[in-house]
Amino acid sequence: MSAIDTLLPAAHEAVDLARDLMRTMLPGVLTAKGDRDMASEVDLAIEQRVRAFLAERTPGVGFLGEEEGARGARGGLTWSLDPVDGTVNFVHGSPICAVSLGLIEDDRSVLGVIDLPFLGNRYWASPAGGAFCDGAPIRASGVSELPEALVAVGDFAVGEDADAKNRERFAILEALVPRIQRVRMLGSAATDLAWLAAGRLDALVMLSNKPWDTSAGTAIAYAAGARVVDRDGSDHTFRSSATIACAPGLADELLPLLAGVL
Repeated sequence: MSAIDTLLPAAHEAVDLARDLMRTMLPGVLTAKGDRDMASEVDLAIEQRVRAFLAERTPGVGFLGEEEGARGARGGLTWSLDPVDGTVNFVHGSPICAVSLGLIEDDRSVLGVIDLPFLGNRYWASPAGGAFCDGAPIRASGVSELPEALVAVGDFAVGEDADAKNRERFAILEALVPRIQRVRMLGSAATDLAWLAAGRLDALVMLSNKPWDTSAGTAIAYAAGARVVDRDGSDHTFRSSATIACAPGLADELLPLLAGVL
């Protein structure tokens, strides 16, 4: 067992704390973070609780949270937390929202735990252990033809330059829709990646890469055998500008199609 694998129990315990808060707290006061973007009281409570827990349990590991930024050194190992991935869904009472805790080593995701508190599922992966949902091994889809593919796309952009950013998203949809079985927009990147790892989705195209959104999910997707790349087809890292993931059998057809519009 590697040193990274020994951190998995602490990750599960941290996510247990987050899950329980998410299940028992109401969203409360919403704090605006920009155009149509917000944090709830639950986001803040979870991040503070998990950060304190991990600082005690894993004092040599840095921490990066969506709401309050980085604490501790970046480089080496860093926890990356999205306390409520899919806050808009959570506020509206949708069960498609998640706690997402990843571990980044030298700009690459190496461990992840994702919990879907209102659907009752937990996904995780570590270097030695493979990928799991609720204790059962999971693998990426075996779909190899685009007309059979169920593809998730990331949210449309809001805020500064949203119109320009969304033109690229519209172009992706225009390229995908005539060629694939269906498109889905779930509003939770962690759920997208967890379901991709479990074969519930066949591909994901997300033109962003916030590490708190993607670090846990990309680790799980990798461990489940999915292909995960940046917009130029290079391996996905902390510094990638996009997150494109798919069943391995779709890569040769999907990635050239996306390259034509990205």
